[in-house]
Formats: sequence, structure tokens, C-alpha cells
Amino acid sequence: MRWDTLRLAGEAGQDFAAAPALFDLASVTRTFDTPGFRGMTFHEVHAKTIISKVPEASRVPFRWTINPYRGCSHACRYCFARNTHTYLDFDAGRDFDTQIVVKVNAPELLRRELAAARWRGEHIAMGTNVDCYQRAEGRYQLMPGIIRALTEAANPFSILTKGTLVLRDIDLLAEAAEVTEVGLNVSVGIIDKELSRLIESGAPAPERRLAACAALNQRGLACGVLMGPVVPYLSDSPAELDRAVREIAATGATHVSPIVLHLRPGAREWFLAWLREHHPELVGPYRDLYGSRAYAPAAYQRRICEQVAELAGKYHVGRATPRSARRVPAARDARRWPPGLGAQRRDAAAGEGSGSAAPEPVQLTLL
Repeated sequence: MRWDTLRLAGEAGQDFAAAPALFDLASVTRTFDTPGFRGMTFHEVHAKTIISKVPEASRVPFRWTINPYRGCSHACRYCFARNTHTYLDFDAGRDFDTQIVVKVNAPELLRRELAAARWRGEHIAMGTNVDCYQRAEGRYQLMPGIIRALTEAANPFSILTKGTLVLRDIDLLAEAAEVTEVGLNVSVGIIDKELSRLIESGAPAPERRLAACAALNQRGLACGVLMGPVVPYLSDSPAELDRAVREIAATGATHVSPIVLHLRPGAREWFLAWLREHHPELVGPYRDLYGSRAYAPAAYQRRICEQVAELAGKYHVGRATPRSARRVPAARDARRWPPGLGAQRRDAAAGEGSGSAAPEPVQLTLL
């Protein structure tokens, strides 16, 4: 592995501490013979910096992020972060799911960086690359120290997670919310339990994630739902979207933010291999919809956002789209509406530009 020369820019941006390498050369490799960790390898490293700057090209609403882990046991076939594992000479497929890098010194390193004279106390986002509450967190318990450090510095932060382990730290999050801004979002894009089991096999079931969102809101910690990814032809039907928003609303979610499946390098190959195995009949439609692009056509994204916005109003979710979204530009050409998505949506797309006021579309770049 080329860990001795890896720059943090390969992960999420520029080095905060401008260190010559991301990790110290020494690392410890461990395996645990327990059902939850069987088949996984953990590489314990000492990071040289923990707060990383996000490139402006990412078009996300935050400049800084913390990733205490690299690789993720949720094993989501669609995860956009898969390609980052190749910077460590791991592959973007099975290695991403099972070769987990653990920055064991993250809490103490964070305290030092938060105390640095050049740090200006800006918002820090977590869960933007890989999940900070993935399975490994149950053993390494890095997040309590990270939250305490942020609380002591009264530094605003946010967490996006599929991990129900976030509830372990609910008291710490409540303490943090007393002194600084704390943003919480649970990621639930697929409600169907069988589809979730196949496509995000290591993540908690959707109903458990929704229960975590409900528990956070009941505690008075405002928590929304990132409804992503919406998977074309598998979770995008009107009935599935309705079911998803209805169940999200039942949690008391402060908002729901839809995001359509991205097929970036690394994730694209891994997802399409899954598609060929489980839904070979959809390989052609996906080729038509995405072509060689990472994103679905703007018109398709807009339709999903509009439907979710309407459903959010129907079920009284706080808001349908967050300030943290970037707008999707209007389609510049007359794209053929994706097949199999319903005549009603095709007709709606054909009516764009008729002067009717429609919600502005959004597309987050986190997933």
C-alpha cells in the first residue's frame, strides 16, 4: 500500500495540517473472530491530520469534514466513496467493504486541531465520505471522543449516518446541542426491506434507521432524512416514493431530501455488476438512462424532487429540500423520458416550461 505517500487530497480535499502524508508509516492490522466482524480486516493507523478541507468543486454546503474511518462495512453497492479506496491500493469492490482503515488517534488529534490558532471554528460535517457509525465504531468508539472535543470547543457540526449506533451517543449529542449547532440526518432511500438487504447488505434495516430518526427527534434533537439513493426502476415508483415519505413523516423528521443514484467510477462498476446478477432485465434501461454519465438526466432528477416535495407536503414533513442542496440545471435538450416510469410523469415532463410554478429541483452530492 502506498500509505507513506498518500495525501489527504485523495480522500476529501486539502490537508488541514499540511502534513506530508496522511498516516504514520506504522500501522497495526487486526481481525476479530466474531460474527459481526468475520471476514473483515482493520488497519489501525495514526492519522497526521483529521480535519480535511472539501474542494470547492464538490458543491456541498460545508468546507470541512472528518472521516475517522476509510472503507465501510455497510457494503452499499452504490456508495460513491468506493473509488477513494483505490488510493490505498485497495480495490473499490470487496476491499472497500472489508478492509477498514481506522484512525485510532482521531479524538486527541481533533482536540489539537480545534485548539490551533488558525482554526476558525467553522462547521464540520461527518458521514460525508464513509459512515462514522458503521459497525467498526462499536469496537473502536471514536465518535464519543470526537463529539466531546467538538462540544468543548463549541464547534458546530453535523452527522449523516445509516448507523443506529448513533443512539449510543444521544446524551453526548444532547450536551453538544446545548452549546453549538448540531445537525443530524439519517440516510434512508430504500424502504423495501428485501431490496435493502440485497443492495446495502451491511447496513441496518430501513425500519431500524427510521426508528433511530424518531428517537433523536423525540429527544429534541432535530433529525431529518436523506432519502437516498432513489434507485431508478427499483425504488422510484409513485407507490414506493409515497410509502417512503409516509414512513419518514411518521418519525417526526424535520425534512426529507431526495437524491437520485449516482454512478461514479468505482461505484458504477460495482453497482452494475450487482444489477447484472439480480436484475439483468434492467441493464439496457440503465444504459439508456445514464449512458456514460455519473448522474441521471436532470429531467428525471427534477421529477423525483417534485414528487417528494408534493408528498412531503401531503404528509406534513418539515420541508422537502434543504438549504444544503445545489440546484439541478434545466435540461438543455429534449431527452426521452426514461421508460417504465409512468405516463403521468412523462406528461408532466413534457409540460415543463408551460408557466406552471413547480418546486425548484435539488440534487445533493453526498451519495
